[in-house]
Amino acid sequence: MKPRHDPLAPATRRQPTAQRQAQPGKETKMNPEPVTDDPRYLASGKLRDQAAIISGGDSGIGRAVAIAFAKEGADVAIIYLNEDKDADRTVAAVEELGRRCLKLRGDVGSEKFCQNAVKRTLREFGRLDIVVNNAAEQHVVQGIEDTTERELEDTFRTNFFGYVFLAKAALPHLKSGAAIINTTSVQAYKPKPTLLAYAATKAAILDFTRALATELAPKGIRVNAVAPGPVWTPLIPATFPAAKVAEFGKDSPLGRAAQPCELAPAYVFLASALDSSYIIGQVIHVNGGKAMMS
Repeated sequence: MKPRHDPLAPATRRQPTAQRQAQPGKETKMNPEPVTDDPRYLASGKLRDQAAIISGGDSGIGRAVAIAFAKEGADVAIIYLNEDKDADRTVAAVEELGRRCLKLRGDVGSEKFCQNAVKRTLREFGRLDIVVNNAAEQHVVQGIEDTTERELEDTFRTNFFGYVFLAKAALPHLKSGAAIINTTSVQAYKPKPTLLAYAATKAAILDFTRALATELAPKGIRVNAVAPGPVWTPLIPATFPAAKVAEFGKDSPLGRAAQPCELAPAYVFLASALDSSYIIGQVIHVNGGKAMMS
């Protein structure tokens, strides 16, 4: 029998080249560019006429999730810091699928911004059904002595405070059947000392997910998380030295990093009340077996 054609195969086989970007990183400058849309994905209207807000929705995992949600029939608001070109491309991709996409430029580390982002989303779409906390930053250190107060505060403000602020702002407008999905990481389970602050925030997100799931279960609002392993996103060239970027993902059991589109179905599953109506406080590990390695 002739093997089926895999349109992602060439992309997944292409190892990142040595490259470096300033924070927060831009997808349009990456080589190769991440794959955020899998043409094989067949939607079935699981999120028809729902509205979602996604932090870090301009690129990487957030962009892939926005596209997958749009395929499933949802309108999407994307929060991003300052990557305007990446955000415009996400808007175009969503609108090409016949859904609306709202750009929300700002810092999730500000509670006031998160409140305004939710208000604008409600004005635009008239409802809010899904919250995806995905924005992140990370910094490499040689050890705890190298950890600065500024980087520690910035990392927690983006990666953890922002998740709390966005969920808190959205909560009064979420009804039974709604979903909150947090992006944690394999780093929450297998932390690297060189990513001390980042790993700590991802562990905090894990407990935040479980605690909030317990709190909101009586309201019928499901809270879960996704824990990615190595994924080819702008965060990587914006964090690591060029030589490390060129080796990124090679140490995973699959010998490569994931493409963002390989993460998106997990978020669709957790967003869909049809698929995950009895799942709360859980984590889907999409890590290519990374956490299995000692």
